Amino acid sequence: MPFTFFGGRSLVIAALSISLFSCSTSEKTEEQQTTPSATPVVTASGKPQEPNTAPSEATAPETTSETPTLPATAETILARPQVPILCYHQIREWTSSDGKVGKDYIVKVADFKAQMKMLADSGYHTILPDQLQDYLTKGTPLPSKPIMLTFDDTKLDQYTVAKPELEKYGFKGVFFIMTVSIGRPNYMTKEQIKELSDAGHVIGSHTYDHHNVKKYEGKDWVTQIEKPTKQLEAITGKPIKYFAYPFGLWRPEAIPELKKRGFDAAYILATKRDPQDPLFTIRRIIASGYWSTKGLYNSIQNSF
Repeated sequence: MPFTFFGGRSLVIAALSISLFSCSTSEKTEEQQTTPSATPVVTASGKPQEPNTAPSEATAPETTSETPTLPATAETILARPQVPILCYHQIREWTSSDGKVGKDYIVKVADFKAQMKMLADSGYHTILPDQLQDYLTKGTPLPSKPIMLTFDDTKLDQYTVAKPELEKYGFKGVFFIMTVSIGRPNYMTKEQIKELSDAGHVIGSHTYDHHNVKKYEGKDWVTQIEKPTKQLEAITGKPIKYFAYPFGLWRPEAIPELKKRGFDAAYILATKRDPQDPLFTIRRIIASGYWSTKGLYNSIQNSF
C-alpha cells in the first residue's frame, strides 16, 4: 500500500557543523536516478504528457528546417519547480564517540532502509543529474514524483549498505567522491567506485580533500578540482560533469573555474541559489540522522 502521512507537515531544521569525514566544518553553514521504464511522465506543471501520434503516410508533414532551441535563461530555470534532492553522508549505527552535531550526518542502517521503502511506497522515482539538467534547461518532462539521492565523501557504507537498498527498489544515486580517501579504511576503493558507475549510478567530484572552496587560491583549482576530476574519469572511463561543494559552501568566482574544467552543474546545500547561474548552485538538503521517516517525508515536502 502507498505510504501516507496524516496531519500537518513539520520541517526539521538540522544544526550544521561539519568535520572531514562527516562533511562537517567549524565554519557556520546554513541548512542546507533510476531511469524509469514505463513510468508516466509529467510536465513542470504536473500534468501528464500526451503520447505522440505518428502521422500516416497520407498525412506525413512536409519537411521543414529545424529552429535551434535557445538555452534557458537563469530566470526560466529559477522559475521551474525544484526537484527534491537528498544528501546522505554516513549510514551506520551511532557510537559513543559521535557528537551531538555529528549525528546529524549519520543515518542509522534501519532508518535508511525504512526511508528507501517509504520513497518507493510513496511513488517516488529517482532521477540522475542528466535528467535534471534537461528538465531545467529544456523543460524535458520528468517521471512522476521525481527525487534525487546523493551521497558525499566516499564512505564505504554507501557501497555496502546504500547500494543494495537502492538496487532493491530500482533506484539510482549520485556519489560525490573525495579522492584523497579512496582506498583508505572505511572508504570505497577504485574498484567499488567503478562498479557503482558501471551499474548506472553517477560519479561526481567532491574535491581532493574537502578543502573549502571559499578559500581557494592559485593552484588550489588544479589540486582540488582539476586533478581529482581527471582521476575519477580514469577510474570510471566516463566524463565527470557534476560537482558538489564541500560543506555546501561556494563563491561566485568558483563558477567560471568549474565551467572551464567541463562541469555542467554544481550542487550546494540548502542556501540560496545564485540568480545569475542557478545550474551551479543546485539545492540539496542533508538527510539528518535525527529525522524519523515521517520527518524526512515532511522535509521533502516542505523544503522544495
